[in-house]
Amino acid sequence: MLVLGVTGSLGMGKSTVASMFAEKGVATFNADETVHALYRSAAAPLVEKAFPGTLVDGVIDREELGQRVLGDAAALEKLEAIVHPLVREEETKFRAEAARAGRRVIILDIPLLFETGGEGRVDAVVLVTTRPEIQKERVLGRPGMSEERFAAILRNQMPDEEKRKRAHFIVDTNGSLDDTRRAVADVLRAVAGMAGGR
Repeated sequence: MLVLGVTGSLGMGKSTVASMFAEKGVATFNADETVHALYRSAAAPLVEKAFPGTLVDGVIDREELGQRVLGDAAALEKLEAIVHPLVREEETKFRAEAARAGRRVIILDIPLLFETGGEGRVDAVVLVTTRPEIQKERVLGRPGMSEERFAAILRNQMPDEEKRKRAHFIVDTNGSLDDTRRAVADVLRAVAGMAGGR
């Protein structure tokens, strides 16, 4: 079973590309969605204990939590120590289920793949990227986002130029959605031989 890691910095179009792989029938593990689910379940009491006041009606308030950890390396490290092992547990379950189902190719959609050393858990990395001005326009168009918050998030992410050097495949989202779909199809064709067909 070939494991493809899909990653990309904030606003590059990673989620869109991952959904296009899913449209092609590739089983996809979404780390962000898993975290959101954990904030409503196993992680909720643990995060509340570490960051009192972040639990609201049984669910971690991500906005409040973000204000506590953004720009605070020690707080972020504390949060990651809680959340990352739980995400890895869910990823392990996903891999096992995919293997039992006879999947030839699976996707791990992980935003901070390089930053967390995750490339060692995948066979190849697909980097989703775009021009800096497009990235900035997309991110600043999101509710609650500011120039300062965007800059703080970027400080915690490896520069795109470095990610390009490390990736096996690059999907550029500068163009149309159809252009991106074609790039996704190209990646699947390229890995088909590696996986012995999907």
